[in-house]
Amino acid sequence: MNKTKIAIVGYGNIGKYALEAVLAAPDMELAGIVRRSASELPKELEGIPVVQEISELGKVDVALLCVPTRSVQEYATKYLAMGIHTVDSFDIHTSIPSLHKALNEAAKESGRVAVISAGWDPGSDSIVRALMQACAPKGITYTNFGPGMSMGHTVAAKAIKGVQGALSMTIPLGTGVHRRMVYIQLEDGADLATVSAAIKSDDYFAHDETHVIQVPDINAVIDKGHGVSMERKGVSGKTDNQRFEFHMSINNPALTSQVMVACARAATRQQPGAYTMIEIPVIDLLAGSRESAIASLV
Repeated sequence: MNKTKIAIVGYGNIGKYALEAVLAAPDMELAGIVRRSASELPKELEGIPVVQEISELGKVDVALLCVPTRSVQEYATKYLAMGIHTVDSFDIHTSIPSLHKALNEAAKESGRVAVISAGWDPGSDSIVRALMQACAPKGITYTNFGPGMSMGHTVAAKAIKGVQGALSMTIPLGTGVHRRMVYIQLEDGADLATVSAAIKSDDYFAHDETHVIQVPDINAVIDKGHGVSMERKGVSGKTDNQRFEFHMSINNPALTSQVMVACARAATRQQPGAYTMIEIPVIDLLAGSRESAIASLV
């Protein structure tokens, strides 16, 4: 079997779990890891190629972009032009259509595939929402996240000037309404009021009730667990009160990286262009042949 060669770009929370997921995939081979520094490597990277530029890894089929959301377009555009498929976990929902358009053009020009927003939300939850809506076309779906650590919001808070460490907790209030509890460890000399105002004005937080709380040691409060509860109440044909529920409790970066790995597999099976997960046949996310998937899952 010809294995898909995977490069992991970035080695933060998602990158670390992506390494485990790639190594566990029977149809994939790790080409190496791209990170800002190739020195002072953690012990688990001993014996693994670690470089600063993806071109140093030789042949790469798919790059997993385990980078902050706001860096995704830059990395994806660069790698697509190099002839490498890309998979990202871009999570600013309102900006997904514009990213889709930009990377669709870049991917088609290079003859490659970009799978965007490949995580659990957006991502696998998007598929569940689409299925619920197909089953009850008229109705309302409520998506309630948490309580748990939001990776995108945490990264955004940590990027604010004066923040040494951060944890953004998402607290569900019901009917799709959420509260953001942002715990921060300040850098020496940073002003809490100034940092708090900057966090609350960031687009990640500006649309929700947000509380910023200073803690002496961010590592004392970190918990990477998260979850979601989705419910749709709607109409099938002319029949009312059709109700569907979906629940899960997960380790956030572990699931995000596993979904990205599944989408790396799917990327090699699509025509050139950019795809969200609802545009990809679910069967293409699975290892093995279509025949075996049909026999075991249908």
